[in-house]
Amino acid sequence: MEGQKKMANLELIINITIICLLVPVIIFSYNLNKNLQTLRQKQDSLSALVSALNDATFKAENSIPKLKSVTEHSSEGLKEVVESAKALKDDLLFINERADSLADRLENVISVSRGVNSSTDKTSNTENTTPSPKDDRALAEMELLKALRSIK
Repeated sequence: MEGQKKMANLELIINITIICLLVPVIIFSYNLNKNLQTLRQKQDSLSALVSALNDATFKAENSIPKLKSVTEHSSEGLKEVVESAKALKDDLLFINERADSLADRLENVISVSRGVNSSTDKTSNTENTTPSPKDDRALAEMELLKALRSIK
């Protein structure tokens, strides 16, 4: 009898323990079922979202080769422009050097011309008050020289 009482108490403890463990399992199952129902309801919109993402990925993958092609073509055109600009730069440097040389020669001619004009002016003593064509040319040459130097 005492053995049966101990056995009944042990069965009671086991049943209470199982009940205590089943309560959280039932609550968890209820929440899980509720979440699964929500997921099933939202499955269509999720499917559409995944489909749109796949389409966007496909378009991006197809656009990459086109973008590479356009980039290569643009870089080739840019290289041609840069090479042309380098050639023009070299030409401009050459022209600038020649202009400097011509300006120096022109300055020498003007200074020599002025030396000749000043000696003839001293001998003529203010008899001729109108400027000569040589003076006009010397002034034009000086203006040209100033303009060339201002370009630098």
